[in-house]
Amino acid sequence: MGPGRIDFVATPIGNLSDLSPRARDALAGADLIAAEDTRHTAALLRHIGVQKPLLSLHEHSETGRVQELLARARGGALVAVVSDAGMPLVSDPGYLLLRAALDGGVAVGAVPGPSAALLALTLSGLPVDRFCFEGFLPTRSAMVFFEAPHRIVETLEDMMAVLGSERDAAVARELTKVHESIYRGTLRQLRQLAGNEANFSRGEITLVVAGTVAVAPDDAFVRRALELLAGELPPARAAAVVAQLTGRHKAEVYALLHQPVIEAT
Repeated sequence: MGPGRIDFVATPIGNLSDLSPRARDALAGADLIAAEDTRHTAALLRHIGVQKPLLSLHEHSETGRVQELLARARGGALVAVVSDAGMPLVSDPGYLLLRAALDGGVAVGAVPGPSAALLALTLSGLPVDRFCFEGFLPTRSAMVFFEAPHRIVETLEDMMAVLGSERDAAVARELTKVHESIYRGTLRQLRQLAGNEANFSRGEITLVVAGTVAVAPDDAFVRRALELLAGELPPARAAAVVAQLTGRHKAEVYALLHQPVIEAT
């Protein structure tokens, strides 16, 4: 048999009806399905009337499974890779296998589908023309966009401390499921709601936080940047670098090199 292929297939994030016809065909046509949780995927396969061999591929087993799956693909097998919800690799296993397949000349493909991050962003009511996705971060005081239910209160408090309590945000829980809920407001309002609403910290949670308006650096900041670069670069080059970093016009930055600093008295 000729070379096979490894397809990374998106699956529903809650509502099983969101599985696309193309994704169903990919699963039905696969010789083997590598799944984050074989029990979870087995339930999905039963729902669509498909029976296929399953192999676990999660964060603890991926390293040991890579060569086995590559060998199956090189032998002509069609391998489908799925996570429990959404697109594999996105805060889920699969990257090590993808990278090894690309490095080893094994054909790969992807079947797109539901995304909790994009759905939550769409329903948040916040601007969507630009955004930053952070995925899961270690459980320390930090801003996250996917969060475990039991940590949502701590996360909101961390964000209030770092970003300010009046930053707009939205908490989306159980997206596409029966109990889907979207909470919108400032971080302070969401924290208060978390303490009063019993369902707030239940289920799968996606958190969207508004960005902030960029503030142009003042002359004092620009002068300090110029001072730091002055000993390493010619004046014109130093001004060009500072202009790129601060968004100021190069000529304006260069002029500051020759303006006397007036000390406050």
